[in-house]
Amino acid sequence: MASRLDKKQTKKRRRWLYWVGGIILALILSVLGYGIYIYSQLDNAVETMHQPLERDEQRQKEMDGIFKNKEAFNMLLLGVDERSNDAGRSDTMIFMSLNPNTDSMIMMSIPRDTYTNIPGHGMDKINHAYAFGGTELSLSTVEEFLDVPIHYYSKINMEGFVQGIDALGGVTVNNSLTFTEGGTNFPEGQIHLSGEEALSFTRMRKQDPRGDFGRNDRQRQVIQAAMGEAASFSSFTKVGEIFDILGENVRMNLNMDNMQSIFSNYRNTPSNVSTIQINGNGSTMGGIWYYVVPDQEITRIQTEIKDHMAAN
Repeated sequence: MASRLDKKQTKKRRRWLYWVGGIILALILSVLGYGIYIYSQLDNAVETMHQPLERDEQRQKEMDGIFKNKEAFNMLLLGVDERSNDAGRSDTMIFMSLNPNTDSMIMMSIPRDTYTNIPGHGMDKINHAYAFGGTELSLSTVEEFLDVPIHYYSKINMEGFVQGIDALGGVTVNNSLTFTEGGTNFPEGQIHLSGEEALSFTRMRKQDPRGDFGRNDRQRQVIQAAMGEAASFSSFTKVGEIFDILGENVRMNLNMDNMQSIFSNYRNTPSNVSTIQINGNGSTMGGIWYYVVPDQEITRIQTEIKDHMAAN
């Protein structure tokens, strides 16, 4: 019984891994303007977080051209639960596309049970790609699923959520549904959340008539709120703490030059965020439950992303 309870609690904790990706983008849009000391702190944190991929060498010219020509780029946020002697698994996938020409950004949560082809492994749940081949295979799988390139990634381990939100002084969101979760009551309307409260806010699913889709909306709200808080963040005493949290929990293939380019040319994209919902149906195959997305729906999503990337 205790083992089952531990597994249930661990499964719930995985759902809030996504948040740090929003903080990364917010840091890009904010702390570079704080001066030499803050720049040095950020530089050290980025060096710790920077983890390039093997495939980056083959794509370096293309990736450099994106920032040089001020083109749209795509990023995948991976929420990962990793332990010793365990390959880990990505239980949160959020696709983001930033277009500096229209100062707009797309965000899309990819259901972890989505039934799709994993290169070299066949049809399976999309989150199994990480267990089979880590970040590289996760990105390749999402690229094939969406038929667009994934230029950058941010991999987030689960340990930093509560500390990060608290370091920012909490986040403010608009709650559309009154509910209680984790012993906290969340009234309808604008509410301010601490780290623990934000965890519970993003965890709730069963009381929401929209299920996972409602939970995904709350996740995106917290990301956007965290980005806003970090973009207006001015407490020098907390900057080092935030960088420490990021350094311990985040890995990405963005380097300092990339971040400077984003600060210069993509800083307004988070002010115009639209979301895409992946519509599908649950289906049990071989005793395993999958989220099956019809071909027509996949085409719709691919077209919407490509139109966003090409817009001027």
